[in-house]
Amino acid sequence: MAENTRKDMDVELPAGALSKRGKTARTAVIVLVLLLLTFGAIYLVDLLLRPKYMGEVTEGALTAEYYKAYGDHDVLFVGDCEVYENFSTVQLWREYGINSFIRGGAQQLPWQSYYLLEDALRYETPDVVVFNVLALMYNEPQNEAYNRMALDGMRWSSTKWNAIKASMCEDENMIDYIFPILRYHSRWNELTSEDFKYWFKKDTVSFNGYYLRTEIMPAGEMPPARPLADPNFGDKAMEYLDKMTELCREKGIHLVLIKSPSLYPHWYDEWDANMQAYAAEHDILYINMLEIAESEVGIDYSLDTYDAGLHMNVTGAEKCSSYLGRILVEKYGLSDHRGDQKMSAYWEKVGARYDQAKNA
Repeated sequence: MAENTRKDMDVELPAGALSKRGKTARTAVIVLVLLLLTFGAIYLVDLLLRPKYMGEVTEGALTAEYYKAYGDHDVLFVGDCEVYENFSTVQLWREYGINSFIRGGAQQLPWQSYYLLEDALRYETPDVVVFNVLALMYNEPQNEAYNRMALDGMRWSSTKWNAIKASMCEDENMIDYIFPILRYHSRWNELTSEDFKYWFKKDTVSFNGYYLRTEIMPAGEMPPARPLADPNFGDKAMEYLDKMTELCREKGIHLVLIKSPSLYPHWYDEWDANMQAYAAEHDILYINMLEIAESEVGIDYSLDTYDAGLHMNVTGAEKCSSYLGRILVEKYGLSDHRGDQKMSAYWEKVGARYDQAKNA
């Protein structure tokens, strides 16, 4: 009985069955290869069509440069142009041995600062986070171009997803951030040699997030301040400041609020009072550097600004960094890493580029 059963099971396959299976396998392989080639071509075209931010508007390259920096940072800055143009990370290193990075961006909104900080905390936990409070003047999404400069360079995660959701203007769509080619497909007729030059690799444009400017344009007369309709910052802006405060407290990070010594947009006395009250309530440090720019920081508005007082040039940024660095070292006991060979070697390279740009 067992022998008959075994013989019954030894059934020969119909003629051509093996070759049919082989054809099916080959077809599957061909389809897979075609799909890979198609998606690869789409990806390459997508990279080509994306803005490169290597020409006049290089600020859009700043966000991605964080991921290439060396070592855990003692200090992280978040905020708008009042941090990435007004503080020199190289000066902080050379004078105090502070390893720092500025996760700044043009018109960086409070929720973008929060999510860029949250993103950074996936990789490290700094001793100090510095946030420039002028951005609190914005309570709603402002501009797609600035959103793109702040967010396109972030690595994908739930943090980036939430940052995009919080930042999108009414006419923006999440799908365009997931697949940038949908947003930039019309750039075909705008492509330049620069797009091809930086198709796969970009130059480093900052010095650990610091955007160096050497021009000198003395401060002039600023537009008169418009009356405040409401002396309080908006609910959304303050919600994200609260979230930043709580996140730093959870991680054991010292949060420092600053107002950079830029003369415009106008910093109102009412806003300053609100920040003083907030800092006192939450037991955090607030420094209004605008108020002491000339008397304590040493800013000379005839020499230390490149655009008539809106932002600091490199000499102004070095003065701001010297002042702030001394406070951070004295108050929080930050370590001097200049004896660390690997970190010193990294900063030696950054500093060499810095000196070359500074003296160009």
